[in-house]
Amino acid sequence: MNNKSYVLPKTGVFSGTHPILAVGSALLVTLFVLFTVFDPTLANSLYSSANSYISSNLDWYYIGLISFFLFFAVWISFSPYGDIRLGKDSDRPEFSNYAWFSMLFSAGIGIGILFWSIAEPIYHLQSNPLITESQQNGVEAAQVAMRIAIFHWGLHGWGLFAVIGLALAYFSYRKGLPLSIRSSLHPIFGDRIYGPIGHAADLLAVFGTVFGIATSLGLGAQQMNAGLSYLFGIEISTTNQIVLIAILSVIATGSVLTGLNKGIKILSEWNMHLTIVILLLFIVFGPTVYVLGAFITNLGDYVANVVELGFWVDPDPKGQWQGWWTIFYWGWWIAWAPFCGIFIARISKGRTIREFVFGVLIAPTLLAAFWISIFGNTAMFVELFGAGGITEAVNADTTMALFTTIESMNAGDIVTIIISSLCTLMLVTYFVTSADSATLVICTIVSFGDEHPPAKFRVFWGAAIGAVAAVLLYAGGLKALQTASIVAALPFSFIVIMAAYGLVKSLKEEIRNSQDEQLKPSTEGKS
Repeated sequence: MNNKSYVLPKTGVFSGTHPILAVGSALLVTLFVLFTVFDPTLANSLYSSANSYISSNLDWYYIGLISFFLFFAVWISFSPYGDIRLGKDSDRPEFSNYAWFSMLFSAGIGIGILFWSIAEPIYHLQSNPLITESQQNGVEAAQVAMRIAIFHWGLHGWGLFAVIGLALAYFSYRKGLPLSIRSSLHPIFGDRIYGPIGHAADLLAVFGTVFGIATSLGLGAQQMNAGLSYLFGIEISTTNQIVLIAILSVIATGSVLTGLNKGIKILSEWNMHLTIVILLLFIVFGPTVYVLGAFITNLGDYVANVVELGFWVDPDPKGQWQGWWTIFYWGWWIAWAPFCGIFIARISKGRTIREFVFGVLIAPTLLAAFWISIFGNTAMFVELFGAGGITEAVNADTTMALFTTIESMNAGDIVTIIISSLCTLMLVTYFVTSADSATLVICTIVSFGDEHPPAKFRVFWGAAIGAVAAVLLYAGGLKALQTASIVAALPFSFIVIMAAYGLVKSLKEEIRNSQDEQLKPSTEGKS
């Protein structure tokens, strides 16, 4: 592949980075934050109107697109291309399977699933268009609620991450292009990706990453504050949440400065250790038989219904549920795709396409299904067969749903404090790994694919992400920017489509060239 690339400045303020990307990304982020903070009413109205239009008129597009990416990922893994390695034929994986999975799960959905694993099923239990009136608040409604929650965190979203991550890893490690969003467009635009087309794609990726991670960190800080309030009586306030963001942003910046093989990898593995411990504690001290049986039932129920769910578009033109939930989730997954795609590509060098796709699709989906089953069904058991109160807690304050459920397990004061403390600690570690992973990705983009970007830019973007989260939290603009990120997902969806097309085009060319090379000796021998 013809790759003229770009030589980064070696001296001056912009040494080690692309000046247009460095200035453009910082300016873009600053303008959107200022607009949202200084006129939050107008900003929220504008973003919400755009989001409402997408939910009402483009629901079919998002539903069809996400399902297409999942089927595309499965198809390419079973195709002859599945044996192609993401790198040279002699390359082998840099990280063990455990470290690899820990990092991709921690960066992908760790803090989000901890926030929603109880709240979302309880919301669906109360109302969703897939249950009848007679099923409301019953066992049947609970099963449908769990099915929907697992669907939103399962194969479809990871199928999207697999496609964009695969394209980026292939073009970077197999074809020698920069590890950047623009490289996935090379088969279509050629060396024009080093001009305005590529700049636009990378800036859009930075936008989605910064605001996607900032809103998640804001939500995580709110839940951490709730945990500290439950454990130590610390006041739940915006000030305390901003202090948490500041402290943890410093830790995250220190982590990203140590590099991928140290800080990020070690913290991600600790995330997985904590996850295993907490899940075991929920199983042992919660309704053990019920949640283990529920996991098997949920998994079978999900597999039996996943295709139908993936193609279901609400036929009610006045229905809002799908826009609030599924379309929002699909837009959120797309908004996170540049961040997760680049990060997953960065940690996947040396794996085959088949190994990559199976790993990205199956392992996180199984853990997500298990996690949601253990946490969500524990809450369901309390709500349906125990003392209840979980629904009221969720409706009153989503951040307290987790701790209310832990207390309702009636495991004793000491065990309750231990589980609540570990969950709060896990919020901290998932916060840090999300922040440091996002910082590394943004620095990689503005450094034109450099996997070891200069330390000064890691510090700048580490601080910037924390500052954006804190400012938006203080100004009440988190929800507005979350909505804006979903809107920004629409143009990025076209980039993912082009990336999938370019990947197939390049793979076909590689197979054809390989076959031609194999035929050359025999042809020369005959002549």
